[in-house]
Amino acid sequence: MPSDRDYVLGTHDEELARLGLQHRVWRPVVLDCWQRAGITVGKRVLDVGAGPGYAAVDLAEIVGPTGEVVALERSRNFIRAMEAACRERSLANIKIHEIDLMTDDLPTADYDFAWCRWVVSFISDPALLIRKLARVMPKGSLSIFHEYGHYETWRFFPRLPMQERFREHVIATWRESGGEPDGAARLPELLADNGFLVRSTRPHVFSVRPNDYMWQWPATF
Repeated sequence: MPSDRDYVLGTHDEELARLGLQHRVWRPVVLDCWQRAGITVGKRVLDVGAGPGYAAVDLAEIVGPTGEVVALERSRNFIRAMEAACRERSLANIKIHEIDLMTDDLPTADYDFAWCRWVVSFISDPALLIRKLARVMPKGSLSIFHEYGHYETWRFFPRLPMQERFREHVIATWRESGGEPDGAARLPELLADNGFLVRSTRPHVFSVRPNDYMWQWPATF
């Protein structure tokens, strides 16, 4: 199984903290998305690439004890963090699987929803993941993806040459590692090819100032 070092940004404690901030920044958007999709008490949700479990914990509290969250993650450090969060919140409705999305089979169950955030952009074979997901998601279920679609829009105004060079470096090294910064661009095609019906798409574009809370997120890169 690949090691934690294979993660583009690592899985160390500093990355745990950064991901926590990232989740808090995006949490209002995510909660609105889940509500519109219909995630509620008693539902079973597959969390694809759960990381340290920030979303999984929120989902577990939403679906309640009669529902279930099945979290898929390959990093032992992230899994330990997720297990600790479950203990701290006395959550018994999260089932964690230590698997590699590229090499292992996805667990089957009667899922109502799948949640996949910032995974397609980082894996080496998005088409393979979508094929696997198509095999385990029942007819009538909903799969939700949250991915980067146009990474070059991350910039300052007025433009800063140093930040422009840094962004281009990030994009180049990202692709060298096997990922794709604009991972959402291929999603509609991949989903349609595997029997999914795209019900809706929604772009999220923000223009923020240093005194905005969301500013903290890009500032951590």
